[in-house]
Amino acid sequence: MRIGYLCDHPRHRSPLAQAHVEAFGGLLPKWTHAEALAELESHRRRRAVPTTVVALERGRWLGSASLLRNDHEDIRQYSPWLASLYVRPESRGRRVGAALVDRCVADAAALGITRLYLYCTEDLCPWYRRLGWSEHDRIPLGPLRVVVMAIDCAKETLP
Repeated sequence: MRIGYLCDHPRHRSPLAQAHVEAFGGLLPKWTHAEALAELESHRRRRAVPTTVVALERGRWLGSASLLRNDHEDIRQYSPWLASLYVRPESRGRRVGAALVDRCVADAAALGITRLYLYCTEDLCPWYRRLGWSEHDRIPLGPLRVVVMAIDCAKETLP
């Protein structure tokens, strides 16, 4: 497995956009494949905000994660974000998600970002804690109550 930038692998944009809509559409019920695809197409640079990294193996994408300035219009008080972490079900349990998160944190540190945020449901907090994230806030978001987590990028080492 290797981690690359989605801008270097454009053929994966459309299937990844579809996976994102299916996985995260509950928070954004009116979000469409076309909108998700347009967002991914706007991630045109490596090690930037916004950007998307993708885990690849033998020409297939295994998962992805993004760095965004804002991840949801209702929580603009925190920025920037690790967002849209998604790993295909058949690739879970192989540290793909951890590798994607680590890459995003390292890229954020290289950009001079000192603190990075994400939001998740309560059940995912232990997994992120194992990766060095800590709880920062709890907020209502759509039909859910989510946990905002943060990590100090300066403490993380670059790969």
